[in-house]
Amino acid sequence: MKELFQAVTIQEARELILKHVSFPLEGEKVSLLSALNRCLLHDVVAADDVPGFDRSTMDGFAVRAKDTFGASEGLPAYLEVAGEVLMGVAPEGELKPGQAWRIATGGMLPAGADAVVMVEHTEELDEKTIGVTRPVAPGENVVRRGEDVPAGSVVLPAGHRLRPQDLGILAAAGVVAVEVRRPLKVGIISTGDEVVSPEEKPAPGQVRDINSYTLYGAVAGCGGEPRLYGIVRDDFQRLQERLARALAENDMVLLSGGSSVGTRDVAARVIESLGRPGILFHGISLKPGKPSVGAVVNGKPVFGLPGHPASALVIFELLVAPLISSYTYPREKFWEFPLKARITRNLRSAAGREDFVRVKLRLQDGELHADPVLGKSGLIITMVRADGLARIPAGKEGVEAGEWVEVKLF
Repeated sequence: MKELFQAVTIQEARELILKHVSFPLEGEKVSLLSALNRCLLHDVVAADDVPGFDRSTMDGFAVRAKDTFGASEGLPAYLEVAGEVLMGVAPEGELKPGQAWRIATGGMLPAGADAVVMVEHTEELDEKTIGVTRPVAPGENVVRRGEDVPAGSVVLPAGHRLRPQDLGILAAAGVVAVEVRRPLKVGIISTGDEVVSPEEKPAPGQVRDINSYTLYGAVAGCGGEPRLYGIVRDDFQRLQERLARALAENDMVLLSGGSSVGTRDVAARVIESLGRPGILFHGISLKPGKPSVGAVVNGKPVFGLPGHPASALVIFELLVAPLISSYTYPREKFWEFPLKARITRNLRSAAGREDFVRVKLRLQDGELHADPVLGKSGLIITMVRADGLARIPAGKEGVEAGEWVEVKLF
């Protein structure tokens, strides 16, 4: 077994995992209403223009723009009201020079019209005549055919995670079902002689199982399919049997507990016994979560997360969540830590180690401020009270109050 605590950086840990893991791009076709938060397996191409016709974005009058040039409140442009656009019906006839047609928002422009004058910029002289008090340019207050999505164009690319607005554009393009990536199945095992089910009353020295529940929610929250495999005592054979079963039935396995150095910790030895390449790293140069284990067993990643709940969730956010949601890791740090906030107190950090500090965010004087939520990594309440993680890079030995830090939201 590889020597413990030859710590790697987060980036090195990610590169080691990706070197040995490639999730198969298996898909399934689902209805649009079942596709939220799922990743597209293929590009979605528009079969039709969206919208399918030139349409008004305002209530008013469809006109030829040049008939309004020079119009003002003192000298309106007078136009004949020659027709009305009915909603859901193609206009019959053509708008001719010097004419205007009544039109509502969303109505189809009649042939010959190239703009819409807002009703508030007109004055009605009689049923057949209006005065336009403000000129419009060609295309003003109009959405052109195909302006949203031209036919034949890629509406959304493969790998895109579908958001509510994406469902809307697909519906507009007439797409009612999409092929999405199959969610990764993630097995979750809690280990430790001291861990008992939440239904039990802990005896002295025992603790209720927290990590099974936080990790279950975390996996589901980023689009995975979590599966619980219960609590396993620190026994080599029992853990080996349970982990082997979880590996056979899932794409990835999370072990919580059993990642620190100690005579009772057997997780690392069990992982090594089940397949190659086995453990890739045992120890990451960050806080919290240094004793984490990363392994690949026969093409499937296994993460040994710390037993401390806060540490386990921090490592999940950095190493596990991106794999579940995107099958890979983001190339740009911005996408993980998109916010900038001023830290509100001095914090020290060991040289050469990345620190991830739980923070509560608040707005003050138009700027985002990050209040550190301090507490030991064994306290789950620190994660409950925090809004995200502030990053202190490895090249720094801390931050001063008022200094800008990068923040990742939970």
